[in-house]
Amino acid sequence: MRKQLLPALGFLFALAACGQSSASVEEQRDHILAAGSSTVYPFTRAVAEEFQRKNAGMAAPVIQSTGTGAGFEAFCGGLGARFPDLVDASRRIHPDELAQCRTNGVVNITELQIGMDGVALAQSPAAPPIRLTRIELYEALAANPYGEPNQKTRWNQVNPNLPDIPILVYGPPATSGTRESLAELLLIGGCQADARMRALKAQDEAGFHRLCTEIRGDGLYQESGEDDERLSQMLVVNPGAIGIFGYGTLERAGSRLRAVPIDGIMPDATTIAAGRYSGARPLYIYVKGDRVDSVPGLRMFLSEYAAAIGPGSYLTQRGLIPADQAVRRRTAESATRLIPLTPAALR
Repeated sequence: MRKQLLPALGFLFALAACGQSSASVEEQRDHILAAGSSTVYPFTRAVAEEFQRKNAGMAAPVIQSTGTGAGFEAFCGGLGARFPDLVDASRRIHPDELAQCRTNGVVNITELQIGMDGVALAQSPAAPPIRLTRIELYEALAANPYGEPNQKTRWNQVNPNLPDIPILVYGPPATSGTRESLAELLLIGGCQADARMRALKAQDEAGFHRLCTEIRGDGLYQESGEDDERLSQMLVVNPGAIGIFGYGTLERAGSRLRAVPIDGIMPDATTIAAGRYSGARPLYIYVKGDRVDSVPGLRMFLSEYAAAIGPGSYLTQRGLIPADQAVRRRTAESATRLIPLTPAALR
């Protein structure tokens, strides 16, 4: 399969180097271009492989793993062939991102929820087992927990019952949707358990958000880039560390990694689908309706995707957790009718 992991800007520079105008690029683009989430990337790549298998005479889709934030930035840049037709997202599009799309003429955007996932924590089976609460995770990772600089460097300083080993966490960068989900689903949950933080939220929501979501920058949390599979391998060679990534990566790792329970709940297909795991979240793709009839195969690609999100599909075999039947039905309808997303839907 043909795939490209360079950032979207690299794609633009390559075209510029060939001396091509945007018009000539528009005429020459014969393939689907997708960018975005590293969590969703393996699923979109699998759909691209199946699409290519069924349509061998067509150009192979190009799938870029850039992170959700960078994916939306490229996607919303415009309608031309140098911009992605589709963006993978491990969170829902933000209202300001949708506004930027519309400013640049990207108005007819269809949102498709492809399934469920969870922000998972994992460690090597060779490490001392660790069980965390959202409060402990916040106190370990926050730059200034409860307004004080974070001086804790070992897990047993967070809680004496935790292992006496250094805090070292490999996690997603700021451009990642998984990083945002970590903050919104787990860190804020731990932070606002404190009465002082709840009072701060009532008085200064921006200050509350900063104290609850800003991650320490002293090297105990290390950004691992957008390659979740590489991150999982880092945990094998460094058994003292904890990794944070989408549940699908944990599922694909099999026995090489051990899940870390949060608030006594293990991340698995059942707890995530039921919403019992606190890190559960939906996954999406977004597509430009105005590109569907100008990019060869894009409509068929969407149909292939929508048909592969149910139980027992090749995507679930790769770790995708199916959404409920009503969501899958809505996704199938949206993939066919290309129902535009409106700003009101995000309120």
